[in-house]
Amino acid sequence: MHNLKNAEGGLVAMDIEAFARHKSMLHLRESLISAEEGRLDGKKGYSIEEVSSMMNEAVKNMLEGQLKK
Repeated sequence: MHNLKNAEGGLVAMDIEAFARHKSMLHLRESLISAEEGRLDGKKGYSIEEVSSMMNEAVKNMLEGQLKK
């Protein structure tokens, strides 16, 4: 749903789910642009295996933190 004030687009209204999706997409876009800029600047990337290992470690740490509560 879009609401235009004086035909200049002064106000845009959307439901909370649409806003959350929009915000997530903007964050993802920002992250991808940052990663691409780093790649172009010669920053070291990570292999699929390294990313998988980091993700598994993060999940393990999160689950261990939940079990301690």
